[in-house]
Amino acid sequence: MQFARLIEAVIIDLDGTLVDTVPDIAEAANRMLAELNLPRRPETEIASFIGKGIRNLVARCIASTDADRLDAATAVFERHYAATSGTLSRVYPGVREGLDALHRLRLPLACVTNKAAGFTGPLLEHFGLINDFKLVVSGDTLAKKKPEPAPLLHVCRQFGVAPQATLSIGDSPNDTQAARAANCPVVCVPYGYREGLQVRELDCDAIVSSLEAAAELVQSSNSANAPGHSIRQA
Repeated sequence: MQFARLIEAVIIDLDGTLVDTVPDIAEAANRMLAELNLPRRPETEIASFIGKGIRNLVARCIASTDADRLDAATAVFERHYAATSGTLSRVYPGVREGLDALHRLRLPLACVTNKAAGFTGPLLEHFGLINDFKLVVSGDTLAKKKPEPAPLLHVCRQFGVAPQATLSIGDSPNDTQAARAANCPVVCVPYGYREGLQVRELDCDAIVSSLEAAAELVQSSNSANAPGHSIRQA
């Protein structure tokens, strides 16, 4: 495929796109449930709770939206997740190659995630990814998070790039809905966490096999859109 215009910046999701964080999150969630004398949940079920922030995940794990119970359970989860984060997670195949390829295209990169900043930075640092991003926007950086368009539009403003020229790469409805609302093109990887949906059900412009394949798509589309054009400096 070919994008409608030259891609000048790229936004990449974290959980389910860059890093498979389910094992750490599931371990922390089940430690929380044990401490609260609640039954364990399968990792696959907990994976379906990921995407709308820690508080939503905890609410679904404990099957309660009572504010006091949720506050207490969230504090327990965060304590356990601080201990488990990065211990069982892994970077997806093609991520390092894809980031390197995007850097060779001199595109500014942003990581936009619904994960709280207190966990985002350490996780990116742990996997040696923090320096790949000119900007990191976490779930608590702004007043609103994905699927609202605000985090993506914030990146566009910071980079000085039009939304139509800013590609979003993700794995979930949060990513596609935020991109559509921001008027950014969006592609999805076939792995990750989609709250039970299949990747083909997502409203994206293309499905790419990996971040490396996404970089190849950007390179070929930019070449087709602007033969001989020198892509802007990051």
